[in-house]
Formats: sequence, structure tokens, C-alpha cells
Amino acid sequence: MDTALRLIELHGADGLSMRRLGAALGADATAVYRYFDGKHQLVLAIADELIGRTFADFHPSGDWVADLRTAAELIYRTNRAHPRAAMLVTSVVTGRGHEVAAVETMLGILRGAGFAPADAVRHYHCFISLVLAFSALDSTIDAADPEQLHAEAATWHDVYRALPAEQYPNIAAGADELDVQMQSTPFHTTLELLLSAIAAQAPDPA
Repeated sequence: MDTALRLIELHGADGLSMRRLGAALGADATAVYRYFDGKHQLVLAIADELIGRTFADFHPSGDWVADLRTAAELIYRTNRAHPRAAMLVTSVVTGRGHEVAAVETMLGILRGAGFAPADAVRHYHCFISLVLAFSALDSTIDAADPEQLHAEAATWHDVYRALPAEQYPNIAAGADELDVQMQSTPFHTTLELLLSAIAAQAPDPA
């Protein structure tokens, strides 16, 4: 798994192959096929490995909102640490041990807050979709060409701030804030909005 993750970060998802992995391990590709039927099975294993690493030291505290926040931060941090792998695996459902344990834990946190099973699943669906979407989106930024990122940042400053107020009054009114806020990810802000919305629907507000 360590070698596969390293290959993805070096060469991108398309650079991961059974042959290249075997070579990096000092073995023939046929040796890798003894463990994985093909690249898809390898990707599932990588995804489950990252989930396992994410939740290895996660222990719910009983404060369910804080526990969801902590889980979100851990998932986001793990994926940002492996940006090219994150772009590959965040949409994958593995059905494997680490993933199953993580889903059970997250649903348990929401059930412990008093949510009925259907509501717990609905909130979990929204929660994990948001966290993984930001993980994938922000990982593309991590893996992007620095010159491209610089050009995009300059666009908010140079293009949007120069638009005529009479034609674009709303942009003109928010131009300074666009220049500042669009330079960084709104992951944490969006997460807090979602957690507040879920907490407002909790059967027991305490």
C-alpha cells in the first residue's frame, strides 16, 4: 500500500499499474496478481487502507457534534496528505473492513444523538458526501500547476475588482471579499454550516 500510494503521488492515477507496482517492489507483475485480480481491486485496497489510517486513532468522545467535526477533519487531512490518491479513491465504495467499521461508527454517533435509522443515514450521507467532495476538490488544487493557481488567484484580484459597478453591482460590492475569500477553501465554514443544520434537527438539542 505504501508503494502504491507513492507511485500514485509520483505519476498520478494513470501511472499506477500492476507492472509498475511489481517493478517498484522488485517483483514481476504476476506476483502482484496473486494478491489482486486487477487494478480495480488494488484501488479498493488503497481506498480501504486510507480509511483505516484515518480512523486508527479515532475514539468517539460522546459529544456527537464534536465527534463528527473530528472525523471530518481526519478524513479531510488524510486525503489532503495524498492528493492524487484522493482524486482516485474518494468516489469508491469498497465494502471492506475499514470502510464498514467507519460507516458503523459514524451511524452509531448519529444514532447516539437520538436520530432514527433513516435520519441517521440521511445525515451521514450528506456529511460524508460533503467531506469527500471537498477532499477531492481541494486535492486537485494541491496537485495543480502552481502557475495555474497563481493565474486563477490573480483573476479574482485583477478581473473581478475591475468590473464596472453599474453593470455588476453585486460583484462590485463584494469585490474585496471575493479577492480574499476565494483564495482558500471554504471546507471548514461549510462543515460548520452542515453540523449546525444537523444539530438543529437533533431529537435532543442538548
